[in-house]
Amino acid sequence: MLAMKLDSLLAISTLILSTLLLVSGNAFLMTLLGVRMSLEGFEPVWIGGVLMCYSIGFVLGTAHVGRIIARVGHIRTFAAFSALAASAALAYPLVVHFAWWAVMRLIGGIAMAALLIVIESWFSSRATNQNRSTLFALYLVIFYLATSGGQILMNAGDPQSFKLFSLCALLMVLALIPLTLTRLPAPALEHAPSIPLLSLLREKPLAFTAALTSGIVISAFYSLGPVYANLIGLSLKQLSLFMSLTVLTAMIFAWPVGKICDRTERRTVLLWVTLLTALASGVVALIGTINLSLLFVSVAIFMGFGASIYPIAVAILNDRIDSRDIVSASGGLLLAYGLGACVGPLLGASMIAVMGPGGLFAGITITLLPLVLLARYWLHHADSIPLDAQEHFVSTPPATTSVIVEIDPRNTAFHELEARANESG
Repeated sequence: MLAMKLDSLLAISTLILSTLLLVSGNAFLMTLLGVRMSLEGFEPVWIGGVLMCYSIGFVLGTAHVGRIIARVGHIRTFAAFSALAASAALAYPLVVHFAWWAVMRLIGGIAMAALLIVIESWFSSRATNQNRSTLFALYLVIFYLATSGGQILMNAGDPQSFKLFSLCALLMVLALIPLTLTRLPAPALEHAPSIPLLSLLREKPLAFTAALTSGIVISAFYSLGPVYANLIGLSLKQLSLFMSLTVLTAMIFAWPVGKICDRTERRTVLLWVTLLTALASGVVALIGTINLSLLFVSVAIFMGFGASIYPIAVAILNDRIDSRDIVSASGGLLLAYGLGACVGPLLGASMIAVMGPGGLFAGITITLLPLVLLARYWLHHADSIPLDAQEHFVSTPPATTSVIVEIDPRNTAFHELEARANESG
């Protein structure tokens, strides 16, 4: 962080504040909805279906919102979709019905995709080859801290009242103020096409499968983790700590996993990280409810390693493609993650319906096992890349848009090639 000049940090302070407010409000709302639907007696499959709509909306939003931004500008888009997201948050308690909530969740996903595209476009416009690593790390820390902080807000009131929904809406509206008052020039929004999913699957099957699996696992947990916690009888305070701890663990584990990835064959790291994630998930499924401390430790280990699967997939992909294709390939990988995120909540909810609360983690464990086998297969059936030829590992946040790929520090070579092409052209 010290590598950034003070004036540069002050220049993006409005973006930082808007990001903190927006992401914390959205993370808070996701946990609140899971708890509220559980308290209302919704069937697990219906809960999964409602929460799945957010991921569907997010994927749709990332694909189509760029045209709106191009037409009316970044600030107007941010204002409009902040109002839309806040309105959806306020609308949930008006009609407590799964169909109504599914529509609101879809709208919320579209709105959040638009808002993150705007914010990340501004972050991307401030990136240079000198500050790219610092800016990316700053965004990552902000995202994790805001997501973790949003869980703590569950203690602010009764989830069966309007109060907490109003608080979610308030955070989303307050996010408007810093960004709409910014003096930063509006960035140009350049759409980098992603590699088609079938082509990515055919050419890079391990990276594709890891991203897809990560989307299923992460979305299943963050959507239904609050439901699981409520079903096993955790208090609101314990539930908020349960969810917040997993986010912080994911952030903390990113550093040692990254160090290992830079010193070891990455397919080996993926194999062991996936296996440890599956083992921790299996422990929660079998004996997690016997002891609260065991539950918290097991879930922390599960998410600490589980959140690393997607960044390792990106690292494996970037090691094996040309620099010119990094941005489009990373966009395709993010789309694979989004596809998995659409499946995860419904899959997890179905397992809860069949097996009870522990079914969530049983389903996650089963989902991870094919990736373990595939990683082991490709470890022995594809050439290794020398360690000195590997790209530097970067902990890439998956719960975001393809715009943030632009400030990935590994894309320095891509931007240098692009600049040379523009100069020669």
